[in-house]
Amino acid sequence: MNQKEVSEIRRRFRPDRSNITKVYGCYVSDTGEVLSQFSQSVGLMLDDEKEKLLGAMKRTLAGTQGKNLLDISIPTQEVAQGENHALLEKLRQSGLEDEEARNQLCEKIIASVSLETNYLILMTLDRYDVPSRSRDLMGGGESDQVYTYLLVSVLPVKLTKSNLCFHVREGELHNGKTDWAVGAPELGFLYPAFDNRATNLYGALLYTRSITDNHEDFIQSVFGAQPPMAAAEQRESFQAILGSSLEKDLSLQVVKAVHAQLSDLIEEHKQSGDKENLVISKPEVNHVLKTCGISEERVAAFDAGFDETFGAHADLSPSNLMDPRRFEVHTPDVKIQVAPDKRDLVETRVLGGAKYILIRAEDGVEVNGLPVEIQP
Repeated sequence: MNQKEVSEIRRRFRPDRSNITKVYGCYVSDTGEVLSQFSQSVGLMLDDEKEKLLGAMKRTLAGTQGKNLLDISIPTQEVAQGENHALLEKLRQSGLEDEEARNQLCEKIIASVSLETNYLILMTLDRYDVPSRSRDLMGGGESDQVYTYLLVSVLPVKLTKSNLCFHVREGELHNGKTDWAVGAPELGFLYPAFDNRATNLYGALLYTRSITDNHEDFIQSVFGAQPPMAAAEQRESFQAILGSSLEKDLSLQVVKAVHAQLSDLIEEHKQSGDKENLVISKPEVNHVLKTCGISEERVAAFDAGFDETFGAHADLSPSNLMDPRRFEVHTPDVKIQVAPDKRDLVETRVLGGAKYILIRAEDGVEVNGLPVEIQP
């Protein structure tokens, strides 16, 4: 799913647009014990309660594509004969009314999730009359199809602290009550995927609050699919491949060039307003390395490492490979932070046999908050 498609579904989570009639839940202890289960009519909730519920569920579709939101590809064999996919379809086709199926899904989630606090598993179903693009742009029209989807969220529940409160009517200070408060989602998913604004039974969209955890057990248990590599792991792997393949040829100039190229791609994509997900392929990285004068032998070593780690034809998000908002230089004793667009101010030199990091400076140099002059 691309950003535009995710945004289109996110807009559904408003009281005046949603067709969600019920929310089903399972309250679980931090040890995995089911404490209670419930079914609640959304229509009978107070307006502010309904808005808060839909807002909490909506956050399961928030975040950055490729980092917090991961596309899940469900294998053809699983769709055809797998019990995991059959369970998801049973829930979707029954409108979440199948209690046994709901319990089975909760069991799968509980077995594959570990939180340090109690949590809620919330399940909702929405039916979206998808308008054609032309009619949607004109603000109305009959729908081309109905997209029926599940949204499942795992939300931590924590005991609030007792705060000192001022009771206006009595004009007195007293302790406030403690209560169990529902937090932002840690994990969740949308099924099936909304690809090309249509139902895709071979896909789902996973939400993870942590970009370092790809929730491998959860994905295998719920979807019967292989998890995509987490964003943080992609960055670590990419940097490891550069280091091992280029070795001594991995200079500051090469790192600056790769950082500049990826940063420019991200900025151009942002300025273009293109809603398709931005990706970069191996040949594009190869081109950057070759323009830096890296030998064919080193580039071939990078190719081999890339193929082994990501796959020969993998398309990766540039923002997962390097942070465009950060450029840092570290030594065992010094850490230098540089504005990314000023990366060219940093150089490395060997002077008198000693290695130096040089930073070009004009006016405005401060040390510990004190303005200093650079002596000739």
